Amino acid sequence: MKRVVIGTAGHIDHGKTSLVRALTGIDTDRLRDEKRRGITIELGFAHLALPDGSVAGVVDVPGHERFVRSMAAGAGGIDLVVLVIAADEGVMPQTREHLDICRLLGVPRGLVAVTKADLLPELGADWLPLLEQDVREVTRGTFLEGAPIVPVSSATGEGLDALRAALGALAAEVPERPADGPLFLPVDRAFSMKGFGTVVTGTLLSGQIAEGDAAALLPASAGGEGLRVRSVQVHGKPTPRALAGQRTAVNLPGIEPAAIRRGQVLVHPGVVPASSIIDAELTLLAAAPKPLRHRAKLLLHVGTTQVPAVISLLDRAELAPGATAHAQLRLAEPAAALPGQRFILRGFAVLEGRGKTVGGGRVLAVAAPKRRRGRPESLAQLAALAGPDPEARLATVLAMAGPAGLDLPALVGRTALSPKAAQGTLDRLGARGGAVLFDRERRAYVAGPVAQELTRRMAAAVAAFHRDHPLAAGMGREALRGKLPPVTDPRLFQRLLAQAAERGELVVEGDVVREKGHAAASGESAGGALKEKVAAALAKGGLTPPWLAELPGAVGASAPDVQAVLKLLAAEGRALRVSSELYFDAAAVKALEAKLVAWLRERRQITTQEFKDLVGATRKHVIPLAEYFDREKVTLRVGEKRVLRGEGR
Repeated sequence: MKRVVIGTAGHIDHGKTSLVRALTGIDTDRLRDEKRRGITIELGFAHLALPDGSVAGVVDVPGHERFVRSMAAGAGGIDLVVLVIAADEGVMPQTREHLDICRLLGVPRGLVAVTKADLLPELGADWLPLLEQDVREVTRGTFLEGAPIVPVSSATGEGLDALRAALGALAAEVPERPADGPLFLPVDRAFSMKGFGTVVTGTLLSGQIAEGDAAALLPASAGGEGLRVRSVQVHGKPTPRALAGQRTAVNLPGIEPAAIRRGQVLVHPGVVPASSIIDAELTLLAAAPKPLRHRAKLLLHVGTTQVPAVISLLDRAELAPGATAHAQLRLAEPAAALPGQRFILRGFAVLEGRGKTVGGGRVLAVAAPKRRRGRPESLAQLAALAGPDPEARLATVLAMAGPAGLDLPALVGRTALSPKAAQGTLDRLGARGGAVLFDRERRAYVAGPVAQELTRRMAAAVAAFHRDHPLAAGMGREALRGKLPPVTDPRLFQRLLAQAAERGELVVEGDVVREKGHAAASGESAGGALKEKVAAALAKGGLTPPWLAELPGAVGASAPDVQAVLKLLAAEGRALRVSSELYFDAAAVKALEAKLVAWLRERRQITTQEFKDLVGATRKHVIPLAEYFDREKVTLRVGEKRVLRGEGR
């Protein structure tokens, strides 16, 4: 069945709600104040059977200028609009603003309904042609240029069949919304229904939602996470699944209606982010009274939310009426949006009922980094985001994520691609080095250029370490990871290090990373000579070597250089670190170990004094050696004596 949402638009008292009631039999004015005052205040909803047997959702919007926020919330998800103009009044101020809003929100098609047609005989034979001329004038250059103009009367039923037929023809042209994209359901109502609990409604703009799905509300609110869908309805009837392009009601247990507000969006967890900064393509209406200046403050309407925003123009100081530019919208509080989604901007005076729509555009990127004006890199990214190439867009989103990278669900939410399309794009990028998979379990990626820059920084850090510590074998892994940005995923670091080792750019030996060809303290170099001097000092000391603090003076070298060659000697098996303050000649310790084992096999145990006599040294060397043999599992201390490990019981 065709999935279509029809919306009304037009000036107050031009008969939008009466027309919906005449077409559908449903009164969309449900509030007591609406019935008392005779005007629409909130969005109303109905459904209409089309001539082909499909059922369209209908959104009825308020016409008063004070309720444009509600009008914009309803218009954001419609596929075609019925612009309602009363026969006795013609084009009015809100007719023009509603048309501007629909145009800025990307409504692609619609028609004009001239209501109260039963009054036309009283207005004279020339009235309708004049009215049609006015309509053609106001719609020139818009998506309604040349659209059908259908006179109708909700009172007599005149023209309703013609209107249904015209709507059916337009509905047949509506392309399906992406049901395989990320779930995105802007909430326009939340209420409690007896026997069901909390229900939220909205026009499903992308993806699909089914019974049992995990869900979350964005921006987050108390209880808005960890939700699970109990049931789904479309046009008031239960269905196992709702698809993009349908008016949808979702039953959400575990949260109260009071905790949900219009402007939140129902999503699948971990896919769509809430954004405080949005990259956008922005158009100022040609009828705007003055240019839009950099850092102007306006009200952003996106989906069903309204939020104050500062407009940062990125390539100019001001935007002229009728012009289009790239900009950043910096929001006063987080909001959820999808790339490609349309929005409008209105003046703050709307709070006093005098604000007007000044412009709008489309979202290019969500959760964007803060950009500065005039930066070529930023302008190039925005051009790619605005273009039609999904590979260029996805590569740009990955580049914006930097060394933190993004997993596949997050990439879906930041590109509005389906998981299948996003994965296919990643595979193609990966084959050319444009994306690097660093976590197979999470399917997490980083941009190829970002990976290359991190690898370059690792190589530079190792080279700098060698310059500063020429006697050291290499740089420790963790010390090297500390040279990368803190947001770098540890698995990405390991992946890039392994790739650098495979290419021969770096050598990884245990916990040490070095450049290929680096030989620490080898041969007849100064480092090699120092290493041999330190080895000789340890060998000469035997079981009473110099303390670590004494070695630099003993060999005539700096403490860092001595530390470096000691580590090399230990790696070569020529020295043993017995304590934090003592290195021993490895051969001397091995010889002592053999004597100790022979003693214990013959006598079964050894006291501290006996071990002291065996070593032939003072306690300051004996105790560290005894504890070393305990750590190495040669001996086991039992009270004041030691026995061979495994023979202590």
